[in-house]
Amino acid sequence: MRIEVATLRSPIGPLLIGVSGARLLRLELGGDALRLRQDLVRRFDDAAFEESRDPSGIVSCLARYFAGELGAIETVPVDPGGTPFQHQVWLTLRRIPAGRTWTYAELARAVGRPAAVRAVGAANGANPIALVLPCHRVIGSDGRLTGYGGGLDRKEWLLRHEGASFVPEPSLPLLKAMER
Repeated sequence: MRIEVATLRSPIGPLLIGVSGARLLRLELGGDALRLRQDLVRRFDDAAFEESRDPSGIVSCLARYFAGELGAIETVPVDPGGTPFQHQVWLTLRRIPAGRTWTYAELARAVGRPAAVRAVGAANGANPIALVLPCHRVIGSDGRLTGYGGGLDRKEWLLRHEGASFVPEPSLPLLKAMER
């Protein structure tokens, strides 16, 4: 399977993407190429990587999102893999509009499993396509930021970028544009 790999310098640091057949397979916050490739080789035994500037226009969509066009990533085709439950949780994340947040309990209700808040949280935390499948829009029931694989500083930056309401963490250093 041919997988195109591209990097975008963003205000939250480098983003590395893997795309095949016009579908986004993985988005790696921090630009860890080894991690991206290992994950995709585990998923696709026959993975063959090729550098690309803008596979299927997805880098351009991400750049437009960071430039303020928040809806630019909403229709990016994705193939996150995962179990049927994870897949359901990840695709449900797309129902959270930019500028809004849901609690883990709201997400659990949205997937029809209101008692499975912890399982939903675990699935959310394993999201391989952060940002495009907006797991950063899920917060604690008290309105505070909770776990984010890319770090709470990135989560806070993304939520501020989108104009979402949340209880900020006073100890977090807010990322500055293009410093990472």
